Amino acid sequence: MRGRGVAVLAGALALLGVYGAADAADVVPGVLTTEAPPPEARPYPELALPGDGLVPASVPELDPEAPRPTGAGLSALTRALGEDYRMTGTIGMVVADVATGEVLHARDPDTPRTTASSVKLLTAAAALDALGPGHQLTTRVVRPAPDAVTLVGGGDIMLADGQGDQDAVNGRAGLADLAAATAETLAADGTTSVSVALDDSLFTGPVHLPDWGGIDLNYVMPIQPLAVDVGQADQYYLPDPALAAARAFAEALAGHGVDVAGGVTRAAAPADAEVLAEAASAPLNQVVRHMLKTSDNSLAEVLGRLVALDRGVEPSFDGAAASVQAQLTDLGLGVGETHLADTSGLSVQDRVPAGVLVEVLLATLSEEHPALSGVTAALPVAGLDGTLAERLTDTPASGSLRAKTGTLVESVSLSGSVVTADGRHLVFATLLNDLEVGTALQARLAVDDWAAELAACGCR
Repeated sequence: MRGRGVAVLAGALALLGVYGAADAADVVPGVLTTEAPPPEARPYPELALPGDGLVPASVPELDPEAPRPTGAGLSALTRALGEDYRMTGTIGMVVADVATGEVLHARDPDTPRTTASSVKLLTAAAALDALGPGHQLTTRVVRPAPDAVTLVGGGDIMLADGQGDQDAVNGRAGLADLAAATAETLAADGTTSVSVALDDSLFTGPVHLPDWGGIDLNYVMPIQPLAVDVGQADQYYLPDPALAAARAFAEALAGHGVDVAGGVTRAAAPADAEVLAEAASAPLNQVVRHMLKTSDNSLAEVLGRLVALDRGVEPSFDGAAASVQAQLTDLGLGVGETHLADTSGLSVQDRVPAGVLVEVLLATLSEEHPALSGVTAALPVAGLDGTLAERLTDTPASGSLRAKTGTLVESVSLSGSVVTADGRHLVFATLLNDLEVGTALQARLAVDDWAAELAACGCR
């Protein structure tokens, strides 16, 4: 029996040896292998991501002789959009060639139409031209009396509740930093107790446009020159963002050992009041980029008022709307029969011809207007970011089309630039109006399909 057991063991060992050899050769499952060990993983390459500011728009290595779409080809695309079963309204459209400035296709280009948020293109261009890309908005703390301080709004509605972040656009300047600097100055001269006031008198007129109402107010804050996080808290707009910011400042000041006497009041600060502390926003080009990417109505309204102030006009809804148009006229851009009620596009009273939008887009890509350089490059990118992050994905437009979106109950717009599959750089404005109530979403899907075809086709 012992000899038989030895034989069985020897056989098992032999079989194990055969299996081990097979395992090592990767013929059967197992942990052994004769393959060389895999090379060590290389570190993942670091990506140089673009910053938050505007950068000059450039499309490298485009062939100037790349085929241009023909008018007939583009007309066929527009005709298909008009006949799309999802379309219930009318179309205003212009497509132009960037290299030559030539209009390749136009359908009702001069009729003013409800433009929705494509209006923000006009506001962005006017603000950058009037104020300059590097302009910063300053929030100040001044001392109108020995035992009083006033927080003065300068147009920055993206303050941080706490400390500012120099790498951020929303939250670059912080109320906590203003409070700390103020407390330090007060301590240096022995002041231990102050009253706190708010000066938000920079803007005039109503804080909401009279024809805004209902759901509109879910998309814009009361227009004031001072706010934390664009006037939002818990994803809702505060009824008085400026006062809420001033109260946060007073609380932070108390946290630094200063006794704050009473509640925050409103009072205009004397022009010659001593400045105790100040904090600057991100440069205007970064603010504009943030506004365009997120389609922020509140920022667009503030920018319009800043243009009005620069032009010496009343910084109200009427003054801002008139100033944006006047600034574009001074640039040499025709505004046609444009009529603006606001500078965000939230109002259904805003009317802009498609041809005017294309003229502005061409100007942002022209060397003649360096202050506007980069506006088009800052627009949302199809399938990648901003308000186009979830649109035109997995289409020829993804990554090659940049556009300002716009949607109201009866209007849809898409205005921007695209590099076609043939390598031709185009700008376009598409305005859909008179949509049946409840059909805006399906119309937006139809215009997205049109844009995808524009990006894909030679249209010849």
